[in-house]
Amino acid sequence: MNELSIAGMVCPNNVFLAPMAGYTNAPFRALCRTLGAGLTFTEMVSAKGLHYHNAETELLLTPEEGGPRAAQIFGSDPAIMREACESEFLAPYDLIDINMGCPMPKIVKNGEGSALMENFPLAEKVISECVKSGKRISVKFRTGTDEAHKVTAEFAKLCEGSGAVMLTVHGRTRDKIYAGPCDYKEIAAAKAAVSVPVVANGDIWKRSDAEALLENTGADAVMVARAALFRPEIFSEITGSDPPPMLPLFSEELEKVRELYGERFAVVYMRKMGAFYVRGRRGAAAYKRRFFAAETSEEVAALFRELWEEV
Repeated sequence: MNELSIAGMVCPNNVFLAPMAGYTNAPFRALCRTLGAGLTFTEMVSAKGLHYHNAETELLLTPEEGGPRAAQIFGSDPAIMREACESEFLAPYDLIDINMGCPMPKIVKNGEGSALMENFPLAEKVISECVKSGKRISVKFRTGTDEAHKVTAEFAKLCEGSGAVMLTVHGRTRDKIYAGPCDYKEIAAAKAAVSVPVVANGDIWKRSDAEALLENTGADAVMVARAALFRPEIFSEITGSDPPPMLPLFSEELEKVRELYGERFAVVYMRKMGAFYVRGRRGAAAYKRRFFAAETSEEVAALFRELWEEV
């Protein structure tokens, strides 16, 4: 695992935390950074939400300490996307990633996310306008809409030609959502088509998965998504470092979430994180029931303490 430079932005390693809606808030990004993530991404943020000064949207862009940092935005109006890139809320971020891969119907039907892979001229305008903001711009996309319509290499060329300094390829088509194996061949095709760094995303659950993805695609970096929710120590495992004790990290995350978003959000969010973390452990079902029955952050904290006392 190597240091990676992206248009002058130096990442300490090439193992990145993916943007995940509802999860990659500032406290979780900070936790993953401590465990070894070389670059972290906010969850995807609506450019229109920033345009209309939506308070919840702006809160999503609370930066974590340290760097480098990346934010992900989505939208299809070139002018509004550029405006978002120039927003004070994105000023703390070293890289702005454009989501052109989200497969969710409510995003696609608005012509956003992976819908832009079906509209090359508009995708090009969105990227080029964002580049005019003066920020480093990257693009995250899929291999296509379905097996009969894969456009990975062609879309990668479009992104680079429009000024993107990094590309992330999720090795699945839109119709697969998160099912099915990661398509190494298509990610390799994107890597062969461009000269900017390419990040491979999909099916990383352990170090050997990351190694296989790099070896079979030639990608410059890997991006870890769902595995980070279940076991954030995966960053330490992949990068070959010893993880610090987890209880203090989860306790700090809980406290930061409560400070930022309030008690009720902290309880609901950290209950989910606890339920993720116990998956596959002895007594997991019982722990999940107890986490989801917790009504206060103190109860959630007590469950975390109990969990690590048993480990």
